[in-house]
Amino acid sequence: MTKVLIVVDYQNDFVTGPLGFEKAKELEAPILKKLEEYWNRGDMIVFTKDMHEAEKYLETQEGKYLPIPHCVDEEGSAIYGEVAKYCHEGNTVIKKCFGSEDLCARFYFYEGIESFELVGVVGSICVLSNAVLLKANYPEIRVIVDANCIASPDDSMNEKAMDIMQNLQIDVINRRQN
Repeated sequence: MTKVLIVVDYQNDFVTGPLGFEKAKELEAPILKKLEEYWNRGDMIVFTKDMHEAEKYLETQEGKYLPIPHCVDEEGSAIYGEVAKYCHEGNTVIKKCFGSEDLCARFYFYEGIESFELVGVVGSICVLSNAVLLKANYPEIRVIVDANCIASPDDSMNEKAMDIMQNLQIDVINRRQN
């Protein structure tokens, strides 16, 4: 059985760029630990990358709601920090916006997937979107989100996203209980 780690949008623009926030920086060490664990076991690692066309971004639906150009060039779209060393030819990189149908389609022909685990940013947007899509497409495969490895600029939205994911039978692990 194979476990799949999905690193969602841990890109420069979400960590130190125009949409960066302090908690995103703090995720680097726990995400690295998770990557090393999966790598050492020989499990599958997948990265998603938010990508936009610079000249058209502000005309898009997202650009109208969030008029802050991001992930429109190579530097901003690059995987952040030491995590980038795991983003190479041996691992799949999926370019997307919000949730990714391509991510889900990637696994249709794989047999023996035990679980999907998601880490990265933004917990209340892209992590949530992709976790829900995976659960909807693979209802009998365990979908896991590690609360120590996700963050959102708004802590209350991150908590609400984790509530929603738990309600949808997505396992949110390492969550601090209030």
